[in-house]
Amino acid sequence: MAYLVTGVAGFIGAAVARRLLDRGEQVVGIDNLNDYYAVQLKHDRLATLARPNFTFAAVDIADQAALTAALAPHRITHIVHLAAQAGVRYSLTNPHAYVQSNVVGQVNLLEYARSCDGLVSMSYASSSSVYGGNTKLPFAEDDRVDAPVSLYAATKKSDELMGHVYAHLYRVPLTGLRFFTVYGPWSRPDMATWLFTDAILKGKPIRVFNNGDMSRDFTFIDDIVSGVIAVTDSPPADDGSRPPHRVYNIGNNKPERLLHMIDVLEDAIGIKAVRSLEPMQPGDVPATYADISAIQRDHGFAPTTPIEVGIPRFVDWFKSYHGIA
Repeated sequence: MAYLVTGVAGFIGAAVARRLLDRGEQVVGIDNLNDYYAVQLKHDRLATLARPNFTFAAVDIADQAALTAALAPHRITHIVHLAAQAGVRYSLTNPHAYVQSNVVGQVNLLEYARSCDGLVSMSYASSSSVYGGNTKLPFAEDDRVDAPVSLYAATKKSDELMGHVYAHLYRVPLTGLRFFTVYGPWSRPDMATWLFTDAILKGKPIRVFNNGDMSRDFTFIDDIVSGVIAVTDSPPADDGSRPPHRVYNIGNNKPERLLHMIDVLEDAIGIKAVRSLEPMQPGDVPATYADISAIQRDHGFAPTTPIEVGIPRFVDWFKSYHGIA
C-alpha cells in the first residue's frame, strides 16, 4: 500500500509527503522538475524526503505513457494530486503550460485512478482563483464559479468538472481542495512573502498592487497539510445518491489586509520596506476569504496559525536557507 503524491518536489507536495513519511506511510512521489522557478529548490525539498519509505520518479503527468510506466511497479491506494502549473500572472503569457499540466495532466491522473485496483481515494488541488471576481464574501462552495478572470482559474475549474464526471461515471472517490494563499517555509519564489522578504533584505522596493487595497486569506502550510491528509484519508462515501465527489475551501478563514501582512513581515525581518504602490494586475482579485464551514464539519479542519506566528517562521526559514545571519 502506498500514497502517490504528484508534484512532490513542489511547496505543498513536499510538505504533504514529509507528514505522510513521518507517520510511517509508504510514499511514491512524482514531479517533472520543470524550470518555472529554480530547480535547485525542488531538489533541496526532495532531499528532505530521503527515507527508506520514499520512492521518487521524475515524470511529467501530461505524458500518459511515462506516467503509467513509472507507477506500474507500485500498489497505490491513495492519490494526492498536487502537480500543476501554478501562478496567475504566468498564465497570461504561457497558456499552453497550464493546459498541458492542469487539464491534460488531470485527465491522465483520473484515468490512472479509475484503473487502480483497491484505490481508497484521490484528492486534488483546485484553487480559490475559481471564484474570479465574486464580490460576496466569504467565498462558499455553492457560489457560482463560472466567470474566472485568468486562464489558471479556468483550468482549475475544469479540474473540478472532470472530477465530477469521473466520480459520476466510474465512482472514483474524489475530493477537490480550493487552496487559499498558502505560505510558509519551502514556498515558491513567485509568492508574495518570498518576493517581499527577498526585496526587503536587499534594500529594494516591494511592488504593492492595487495600491495595497487588497486582502488575502493567508493559510500556513502546516494547517494546509493537515487538511489535505484529512480529506485523503476520509473520502466521500458512495451511497448511490450522488457521485462520490466533494469540493472544499481550505483556508485560514481570517483574511488579512495586504498592508498588515507587510507590517508583520517588516517586524519579523527588522527592516522597513520601501513600498512601491502600483495598480491592480490583470487576472488578480482584490480579496479572498474562505468559508471553511464544510471542511470543518466533515473533516474537523481547524487552522491554528495566525500570520503573526507563520510569517516569522517563514522569515526564519528564508534566512537559514539562504545563509543570512
